[in-house]
Amino acid sequence: MTQSTLSNLKKQVAPYEKSNTKASVKQLLNTIGPLLLLWYAAYLSLSVSYWITLPITFIASGFVIRTFIIFHDCCHQSFFKSRRANEIIGTITGILTLFPYQQWKNSHSIHHATSSNLEKRGTGDMWVLTVDEYAASPLLRRIAYRLYRNPFIMFGLGPIFLFLFTNRFNTKGAKRKERISTYLTNISIIGLYALMCWAIGWQAFVMIQAPLVFVAGLLGIWLFYVQHQFEDSYFENEDEWSYVKAAVDGSSYYKLPKLLQWITGNIGFHHVHHLSPKVPNYNLEKAHNATPPLQKATTITISTSLQSLRFRLWDEQNKTFVGYKNKKQVLPNQDKQDSLGNKLKVRKSVI
Repeated sequence: MTQSTLSNLKKQVAPYEKSNTKASVKQLLNTIGPLLLLWYAAYLSLSVSYWITLPITFIASGFVIRTFIIFHDCCHQSFFKSRRANEIIGTITGILTLFPYQQWKNSHSIHHATSSNLEKRGTGDMWVLTVDEYAASPLLRRIAYRLYRNPFIMFGLGPIFLFLFTNRFNTKGAKRKERISTYLTNISIIGLYALMCWAIGWQAFVMIQAPLVFVAGLLGIWLFYVQHQFEDSYFENEDEWSYVKAAVDGSSYYKLPKLLQWITGNIGFHHVHHLSPKVPNYNLEKAHNATPPLQKATTITISTSLQSLRFRLWDEQNKTFVGYKNKKQVLPNQDKQDSLGNKLKVRKSVI
C-alpha cells in the first residue's frame, strides 16, 4: 500500500466506530443467555453420563470466548457509548471470564500502542525474540524461550497460568483503581464459585467448570497467537515503526467459517480491530467489506494457521518468522554477541 492509502485508512473506517445500544444489548442476550443454559444443561447431563457433559462444556467454552469479546470491547470503550456502562458490563463479563477489568484494559492498551514495535515488547503481547537476540542469549534464556514457545506449554499450561496467576495479581506499580478492580474481581469469583459449590457440590462444579474454562483459555490464547504470529508479519524498530502498518500488516484476517466467526465475535478481522479499536465487534466485518485496502491484509484459514506452530523467531533481515532450524547457522561474532546481549531487555509476558 502507498503511504497516502495507509494514512486514509483510519478515516475510511471511522464511520464504523459508533456503537449501537440495541445491537450491544442483543449481543449480551444471545451470549450470556446460551452460556447459562449450556452450563445448566451440562449439570443435568452429569446424572446421565460425563461423556455427554464434556461436549456440552466444549460448546459452552465458545460462548465464554464470545463473552470475553464483549469484555474486550468494553475495555476499548467501544461496546456502549457510556463509559460507566462499559465499566459495569466489562467488570461483570470479566468476572465470568476470570479477567480483571482495569488490569487487562491497561495492558491491552499498551499492546495496541506498541504492537510490532521491536523496542517496546513485553506488555500484553507474546514473547518474541529475533534471530540475533536468540543467538546472543545465554543458555538459560534460550531454554526459557523454547519452553515458553512450546505448543504443549503455551496452550496446555498457558491457560492455567493465566487464570490462576497472571490475572489474579496486580502488576508492579499498579494504580489504586486497577488494584481495587483486581481485588473486586477476585472476591467476586471466589463468592460466585463458593455459591455454586454450595448449590450443586464442589465435585459437580469442578467437573463442569474446569474443562469449560480450560478449553476457552486454550482457544483464546490460540486466537491471540495466530493473529500476530504469521510468516510475513510486521515488526520494526521504533524509528521505522508505523501504527497503521502494524495494524494492517502485523495483524491477520483470520477467515473462519461463519459459525465460528459468530462465536468468536468477529475477532478474526483483527487487522480492522488494530487499526481502529473503537469499532465494536459487530461492525468489524462491515468495516472490512467497505474498505478495499483492508481486504488485502494477510488472510489465514484454520488449515494455514496451523503453520504458525513452526514459527519461533523473527528474522529482521528477511522480515519473516522462522523456526529454530532456519535461524542463522553462524552466530554473531563475540563483540556483536556481547553488545547485543547487553542491550537485550526482553520481558516475558502472557496475553
